[in-house]
Amino acid sequence: MSKTMLGFLAGAAVGALAGILLAPDKGSETRKKIASKAGDIKDSVKGTMNEFADKVKETYSSVKGGAQDLKDEATAKMNTARNEVKNALS
Repeated sequence: MSKTMLGFLAGAAVGALAGILLAPDKGSETRKKIASKAGDIKDSVKGTMNEFADKVKETYSSVKGGAQDLKDEATAKMNTARNEVKNALS
């Protein structure tokens, strides 16, 4: 996760908490609001982390596929070169 995204999430959490704590509500209402905001932030972070994990998996699959293609191409060239050397020596 980028530092910018992490900073944004931390700022949002601090802002929400400050707003709740400074509101003129009863203690029980404040605790309910804090619990609700914490749940919202947790869901947001979880969603962001899932997106990040998906992008990492996608990138890994892409790189792995590219590496496999390079390996296959190199193997084919080696086989061709080997056959050419065999034919030249025969």
